[in-house]
Amino acid sequence: MTIRHQGQQYRPRMAFLQKIEALVKDMQNPETGVRMQNQRVLVTSVPHAMTGSDVLQWIVQRLWISNLEAQNLGNFIVRYGYIYPLQDPKNLVLKPDGSLYRFQTPYFWPTQQWPAEDTDYGIGGITKQKIQSLPGLKRGFWLFRAGKERNKADRYALDCQEKAYWLVHRCPPGMDNVLDYGLDRVTNPNEVKVNQVCLCRIIMYYQQALMRSTVKSSVSLGGIVKYSEQFSSNDAIMSGCLPSNPWITDDTQFWDLNAKLVEIPTKMRVERWAFNFSELIRDPKGRQSFQYFLKKEFSGENLGFWEACEDLKYGDQSKVKEKAEEIYKLFLAPGARRWINIDGKTMDITVKGLKHPHRYVLDAAQTHIYMLMKKDSYARYLKSPIYKEMLAKAIEPQETTKKSSTLPFMRRHLRSSPSPVILRQLEEEAKAREAANTVDITQPGQHLAPSPHLTVYTGTCVPPSPSSPFSSSCRSPRKPFASPSRFIRRPSTTICPSPIRVALETSSGLEQKGECSGSMAPRGPSVTESSEASLDTSWPRSRPRAPPKARMALSFSRFLRRGCLASPVFARLSPKCPAVSHGRVQPLGDVGQQLPRLKSKRVAK
Repeated sequence: MTIRHQGQQYRPRMAFLQKIEALVKDMQNPETGVRMQNQRVLVTSVPHAMTGSDVLQWIVQRLWISNLEAQNLGNFIVRYGYIYPLQDPKNLVLKPDGSLYRFQTPYFWPTQQWPAEDTDYGIGGITKQKIQSLPGLKRGFWLFRAGKERNKADRYALDCQEKAYWLVHRCPPGMDNVLDYGLDRVTNPNEVKVNQVCLCRIIMYYQQALMRSTVKSSVSLGGIVKYSEQFSSNDAIMSGCLPSNPWITDDTQFWDLNAKLVEIPTKMRVERWAFNFSELIRDPKGRQSFQYFLKKEFSGENLGFWEACEDLKYGDQSKVKEKAEEIYKLFLAPGARRWINIDGKTMDITVKGLKHPHRYVLDAAQTHIYMLMKKDSYARYLKSPIYKEMLAKAIEPQETTKKSSTLPFMRRHLRSSPSPVILRQLEEEAKAREAANTVDITQPGQHLAPSPHLTVYTGTCVPPSPSSPFSSSCRSPRKPFASPSRFIRRPSTTICPSPIRVALETSSGLEQKGECSGSMAPRGPSVTESSEASLDTSWPRSRPRAPPKARMALSFSRFLRRGCLASPVFARLSPKCPAVSHGRVQPLGDVGQQLPRLKSKRVAK
């Protein structure tokens, strides 16, 4: 198949088939056509059968031609499937004898252009015995298959019609295919020839087109812009709606204020009536107000007739005749109760149309009344006190906000959550700020809380007993102790005061006492020395040394080196820890019970 392939649906060379069909229709005329009668074939009676001699004789008498020409034309009619033989179906020739023939149903005529598909052809050639042996075969592919409810004669006739169809569209080998299309031609025989009448119609069409008013594109675009500006305030999408959008705020006040026949309409709704007459007559409340105005002017029948025509046009179509008669008696009949004033020409057109009523039978009279109200009554209505009073009483609602509801089934506002990237950056910034805010234990203003990991050298202290109140109050049961020589800084709390802070506060008054008692107490390692030793062993050698110590840190280390370890004042570093006679590193918790005892370092004189 190519682009130039049209298939069986396009047959410009088959124009003569229309002439053959016209002749076949004349043959089937019950009065002037071929004589037909019921014929018996084998054990079946076939209705509406005819003989070949009767067909040939009718063609000669009808067309006034010779027998040879009639025989040739009859063969064409049989070969194209308009007449099919009953006794010898494969011999598509018109025999001038008593052979029985029958007319093909118009459903199978070649001009129907049914596509002869392979599947249908395969199913059509299957015999009854094969179909009965294959119950699973689908019979729905048949184009025209008789049902089981038909009688025997009808089924036989339909089988013959289908077989004749396939003999024409799928001819057996050795036979000429009469439907062979051949090559395309430039000319189309079915094309309508241009005559004088056709040319006159074309000239008339162009003359009417020239008489039409032409409008520039700038004028048309200006009208569109003006219309958009005029209706922009009434556009709920562009300008919003007052008091609120009920689909967003769940407030039905907007629907209540804009009901069809509300008692007091909104100001925006009344102002819209002044845009044009169609806006007024489209609104039920505006039409009600306009009807009240027309009654005062004794012309209310005009709007009543217009509404009746709308009901006839868009109402129940099964009652068109009754409605048309009622409208005629009420508005159009001479002496009618609500007679309308229309011109005689429109009245004649309407009365003639009412003889065969339909939904558009009153369009001429309805258009006349509509234009009368638009040009005359509408302008006076806008200047009347009725419209001005309606505009003065109109409501101008204020914008409302949605109230928050705590009910779980109420719809909530969906707020956009921050980006995960932003949240991650904020967390990193907070961690950086916490790391930058280091705590300096040498400053008096910094508060440090006792930690289970913090150890303080108290001079003469004994390990606290398990029943010690300090161990039960300041120990964390969740975390085990890592090492007694590791110092961890924590923010201050109100549970236990910092012992180092107590020592710092009293260090200024202890320098003189320490000098006096330095020779009597044994010297031991200080807190600063132990911390420096632990840091030196854990840090790599390549790391640069720390900056010089602060002045207060130096004074504190000097104080510890002067041998005031056994002083009762130094026991204030841990108020809950009793003083002991030996100088060892005393943990604040129960580390002393878990770690082996360390030998005290004594300095010989």
